[in-house]
Amino acid sequence: MTATIHASSSRKIYLLSDFHLGAPNYSASLEREKKVVAFLQSIEDSAAAIFIVGDIFDFWFEYDHVLPKGYVRLLGQIAKLTDKGIPVHVFTGNHDLWMRNYFEVELGCKVYHGPQVFNFNNKACYIAHGDGLGPGDAGYKFIKKIFTNPICKWLFKWMHPDAGAALANYFSRKSRAKTGNADAQFLGEDKEWLICYSKELLQKTHYDYLIFGHRHFPLDLSIGDSHYINLGDWIHNFTYASFDGEKMEIDKWVSAP
Repeated sequence: MTATIHASSSRKIYLLSDFHLGAPNYSASLEREKKVVAFLQSIEDSAAAIFIVGDIFDFWFEYDHVLPKGYVRLLGQIAKLTDKGIPVHVFTGNHDLWMRNYFEVELGCKVYHGPQVFNFNNKACYIAHGDGLGPGDAGYKFIKKIFTNPICKWLFKWMHPDAGAALANYFSRKSRAKTGNADAQFLGEDKEWLICYSKELLQKTHYDYLIFGHRHFPLDLSIGDSHYINLGDWIHNFTYASFDGEKMEIDKWVSAP
């Protein structure tokens, strides 16, 4: 069943993604985390709901009794928001796909492991992180099947957390070195897999907005009478989208001096 959320000019729906906390080092990650927290604090009194659309962390794995070290500022702020009754919806991304139930049980969020459809003031909104969707990228799709396989997750769980985190961060660095800033570069409408994917979806079902993270550049592209939206990132762009009950806009967060 499609979830319905009502927004207005005084109570907006906010969407943001791709913080990649933990990368590339502690100091840069901490500075970025503080900016995300400052933004979330700034919308406490105006948020009808908040959507964090994947890749909060550069690596995240929930053992039965252990979590990755750090990020207490962000986790505390999310708990503060949900304690105030503000719904926080979290999507897993390709860097934090091993979320289990910590965000739900401890922080009061709703967590999604795949695309979801929401109704914002009678606007149909298709929301997903975006990894593995659309044509191409066969290598990643194969790797994702391995990473999400229950046996593989069980085996990884029995590795010492220090060793598991070190291994995951090693592969993350290798991947980043190989791809560089490719996620932040617009390839053109006909070469962007998520745009191709959105056009295929729209041939079957109408959505007013198709909203994705994953690609690290902000974009609002009209496809007929629908809008394809990339939320950008919080590494370079510090962008987010907001819906005021009538329209969705992409804005840039500029922190106070």
